Amino acid sequence: MAASFSFDIVSDFDRQELVNTIDQVSRDVNSRYDLKDTATTLDLKDDMLVINTSSDMTLQAIVDILAQKASKRGLSLKIFEYGTPESASGNRIRQEVTLKKGISQEIAKQITKLIRDEYKKVQGSIQGDAVRVSAKSKDDLQAIMVRMKQEEYPVALQFTNYR
Repeated sequence: MAASFSFDIVSDFDRQELVNTIDQVSRDVNSRYDLKDTATTLDLKDDMLVINTSSDMTLQAIVDILAQKASKRGLSLKIFEYGTPESASGNRIRQEVTLKKGISQEIAKQITKLIRDEYKKVQGSIQGDAVRVSAKSKDDLQAIMVRMKQEEYPVALQFTNYR
C-alpha cells in the first residue's frame, strides 16, 4: 500500500505579530512630530481594528505606517479589509479595519477546481475554512504549493500540516 501525503491550505495570521505591529504603530504615532497631537487611538478587537484620529490626512498616514510595519513583521496586507472612514464625535475620523481569517466557500471552490483541472492525481477537499490537498507523491504537492503562490486570491494563503 502506497503512503498518501497531504497538506492544508489556510488563510490565517499570527495574532501576536499583529499585536506587536499595532504596538509599534502606536509608538510611532506618539513620537512623530506631525502625528503627536492628533490623539490617535488604535483599538484591537477579536476580528477588527478601529482607528480613531483627527483628520483624513492623519488617517492616511496611519494606514501607511500600519502597512509598512505589518509587512516588515511578515504579515500579509491582504488580512486588512478597510471600511469606509466615518465621522466620529468631536470632528474626528473613525475607520474600522476588518481582519480577514479563513478561506470563504467561494474561494475554496476556486482552489479545488484549479487543483482538479490541472493535477489529475491530486485530491482537494474543502474542510471548513481550509482546503485539504492529498496525493501519493510529495512532488505533486510541492508543485501545487508553487502553483498556489502564482495565483492571486483576495486572501493570504499559507500551507500547514504538511505530512
